[in-house]
Amino acid sequence: MARSSDKEPESIMETVKTVVYALAIAAVFRTLFFQPFWIPSGSMKDTLLVGDFLFVNKMAYGYSRYSCPFGICPIPDRLFGDQPERGDVVVFRHPVSGQDYIKRLIGLPGDKIQVKNGVLFLNDQAQKQVPTDPFIETYEAQGSVGGFPACSNGAVGLGGDCEKEKAIETLDGGVSHAILNIRDGLGADNTPVFSVPEGHFFFMGDNRDNSIDSRFAQAGGGVGMVPFANLLGRADRVIFSSAGSRMLYFWTWRGDRFFKAIE
Repeated sequence: MARSSDKEPESIMETVKTVVYALAIAAVFRTLFFQPFWIPSGSMKDTLLVGDFLFVNKMAYGYSRYSCPFGICPIPDRLFGDQPERGDVVVFRHPVSGQDYIKRLIGLPGDKIQVKNGVLFLNDQAQKQVPTDPFIETYEAQGSVGGFPACSNGAVGLGGDCEKEKAIETLDGGVSHAILNIRDGLGADNTPVFSVPEGHFFFMGDNRDNSIDSRFAQAGGGVGMVPFANLLGRADRVIFSSAGSRMLYFWTWRGDRFFKAIE
């Protein structure tokens, strides 16, 4: 009869194998299909809120070296690459910092982009903006970082209504989405003309006065032009959302955002 001590190494090895197989399957799934992503900041309000959780569709644009963790995929350019469409909400690898960002795709290769008095111009054509009811949120610490939102209605006390001006912007091609404005004349409400080079894309956040995006040069900490190889995938749907600093705080869950389509 085998002693229990003889079975212990076998049991440990089986556990190790199970863990290794599970990690390998998870790595393949994350690389080829969907990558989880938490929204850490308010740059995409009100399309995406701090605490939204989503899966990035990595099949949408094909695969590059950045499709693998740590950028180790041996892919020189892009494999099975499909061109993204204007208006897509995209997760991409920052060309300088290596961090993952999420923004809306505004400019395609060959486009000319400019913002004048807060209005987006695409190839010299103003993109339609229709004002609507303001976006209102509670003035409080948001997410695990605990940052406070900026408000267009001045100083707001803790727990008060923090407003932002809201409009529906329609891009060439017909994609419509909400954009927010804190105050006129802030940030990059007026920019030079940007020409998008071949193989690159121009991104902006929907919360226009609270987004470091392609309007800002990479040398100054901005995003600049993003190469096609840096695109990780398209964000299609919010899976889960929590307004609290911890996911397990169930009383902060936003049930109305579960499985919400991203427009």
